[in-house]
Amino acid sequence: MRKLLISIATVATLVATACTEDSPVTVRPEGSGQEIVEIDRNTFARGADVSWITWLESKGYTFANQDGEQKECMRLLRDDCGVNAIRLRVWVNPEEGWNNISDVVIKARRANNLGQRVMIDFHFSDTWADPGAQVTPAAWADMDLAQLKVAMSAHITDMLNALKSVSVEPEWVQIGNETRGGMMYPLGAVDAHFAELVDNGYEAVKAIFPEAKVIVHIDCGDQLGLYTRVFDNLKAKNTRYDMIGMSLYPDPSSWHRSVESCIANVKILNKTYGKRLVIAEIGMDYREVDAADGMMRAMVKGCIESAVVDGIFWWEPESPVEEGYTKGCFDGGMPTKALDVFKEMK
Repeated sequence: MRKLLISIATVATLVATACTEDSPVTVRPEGSGQEIVEIDRNTFARGADVSWITWLESKGYTFANQDGEQKECMRLLRDDCGVNAIRLRVWVNPEEGWNNISDVVIKARRANNLGQRVMIDFHFSDTWADPGAQVTPAAWADMDLAQLKVAMSAHITDMLNALKSVSVEPEWVQIGNETRGGMMYPLGAVDAHFAELVDNGYEAVKAIFPEAKVIVHIDCGDQLGLYTRVFDNLKAKNTRYDMIGMSLYPDPSSWHRSVESCIANVKILNKTYGKRLVIAEIGMDYREVDAADGMMRAMVKGCIESAVVDGIFWWEPESPVEEGYTKGCFDGGMPTKALDVFKEMK
């Protein structure tokens, strides 16, 4: 069982070294001098993507457990929800700074100091990258393929070296986000040079963190055809990657069918491509508490029984509905029972 021993620095040191003029200021988790935290990397990842957290804190949002006790969000997720892994997205040159390298370092360091495992999710865009938008960063827009590879590698290297400099070792690194059609269009489309860019990213990651697991991530985990199109292409081109990542956002009225299809698909994909999988994103309307609880229990059970899935990450569980996203699993700043299955696995 592989464990990392992390020595936690003082809060003053954290602020001094992690915050720059370009990085948003955020509250720090409580520290205790030289406390030692063990990070266990050989258990099922009970994860959460909390990339919005520094932005939410800057707007004055706070979080509390069901007893009304206020806590820093990552600590709350760990202590009261059983979360043991944190996923963080990276944008290249975001307009307001959130999710840039400095901001990601702050969040990754907070997670690491709490003993949380870390997944880094490169979007290779200045903003959201998903099936409807895979926009090349503005500074890279006029580059040819060779130049794009150099810029991409430099971006990965800068991000991962920034983590390494503060003793954060990501367990997983995504090359692109929900890339059913590719990334960084038009050069990075699946029917263009997507495979080359994935391979380029793989090499850049392994140069800094040889043991990090490189993920290629697709949405709609219940739709097998989206996956076979992409991964047949990668297989034909001998593209290097370690894991397949999935998103799944079941409808509350039909989640049983979505979960059943997704679990069937993970088994097929593992057998076809020889890769382990991770559910890198999952979510459901925060008001559908019973459905979300049932769905998560079925997903965890199915993933563990499949023996080929290494974890599940709820996407932005802490998101307040006031910000327009309703598929978190907090209500009024407090967690619902949607993550209780994680808590029971602790």
